[in-house]
Amino acid sequence: MSHSENETDLDRRKLLVAAGLAPLAFSAGRAFAQESRGQPLPQGAVLPEPPANQMRWAIVGLGSFAIGQVIPGFGDAQRSRMTAFVSGNPDKARDLGARFGVSKFYGYDNFDEIARNEEIDCVYIVLPVGLHAEYTIRALKAGKHVLCEKPMASTSAECEAMVAAAKANNRQLGVAYRVHFEPTNLEAQRRIKAGELGTMRHVQCDHGFNANPQFPPHKWRLEKALAGGGSMFDIGIYGLNTSLMMTEGDAPVEVSAVYSYPRDDTRFAEVEGGIDWRLRLASGISVQGSSSYCYSPYISRQRYFGSQASIEMQPATTYDDNNLILQGNARIDVGAGNPLGQFAAQIDGFSDAARANTPHRTTGEMGLRDLRLIEAMYRSADAGGAVVKV
Repeated sequence: MSHSENETDLDRRKLLVAAGLAPLAFSAGRAFAQESRGQPLPQGAVLPEPPANQMRWAIVGLGSFAIGQVIPGFGDAQRSRMTAFVSGNPDKARDLGARFGVSKFYGYDNFDEIARNEEIDCVYIVLPVGLHAEYTIRALKAGKHVLCEKPMASTSAECEAMVAAAKANNRQLGVAYRVHFEPTNLEAQRRIKAGELGTMRHVQCDHGFNANPQFPPHKWRLEKALAGGGSMFDIGIYGLNTSLMMTEGDAPVEVSAVYSYPRDDTRFAEVEGGIDWRLRLASGISVQGSSSYCYSPYISRQRYFGSQASIEMQPATTYDDNNLILQGNARIDVGAGNPLGQFAAQIDGFSDAARANTPHRTTGEMGLRDLRLIEAMYRSADAGGAVVKV
């Protein structure tokens, strides 16, 4: 679950920010308003599809990530709209519904009734990790396509069951790896594929923050039943998945890892607080990463080293502040677009996949791969850093 919060009392200030959030890019809604006044559209602006042609979504879980990122993302989506909210807090759901034009509400007790709602095509699971498998499978059995927040589930066995449920019900299952739709990361991927770095040699990534057990959005992350695992599940998975995105087609063959956090730190009675890990890919490329709930300040860094040039991204995988530096014969600061667009692009990308009933860019199988690799890291760390074949 991407920096998401469990459902707590509605933070009014955050809600107002979310309700009025206008991404820096020219939004579809503003494009429509300008066109309707007879004013010319800015270059690159695209009008949204008529509502009748848009895919219809239910949002499951109304924590701060849903309120602050997912729901505003629909404001710039062109082929997607929200039609239902699922929440354990009816007042919060109705308050949000009034602000965003959603009039159908469900609780977790009557969630399965979505099967009878023909105004829901897709479901976005924005719940704590420990609930991902249950609600994903229930939504798939209800005949809906599902986009599930990362990490996909608490175990690879749960991921396998989710993939099987998607196949059994002939529905699409995606994992919300939003970085695959983020402009700066897409530009890095383009340059790597174009050979601007020469032959790739090494990838290094570091992701983490200092977990505060008194802060509700952090508290549940330290509880295994809800979080599924520790820092690698929550923040380190960005480094893992993004690195494999940039080395697409080059499969991991070996994993090793060691735990790297104070073992007497009471915050980590149930989950790991930090891990240093390494992958060896089939081509010989090494990927080295660190993940931590003990870093301060927040860190999000990706580095790609090639035989002719290198790329550094810091921050690399945030919601709204990523950058890219290409270092070759000269240093080039690359501007690649507004990162807030990643949410709308991810939503519309999944809508397209669901409409055609073809695989999404970030499939359930990708989420399963990543969970298997994280489990291998933990097995290695439990064995003192032994190399594990994958």
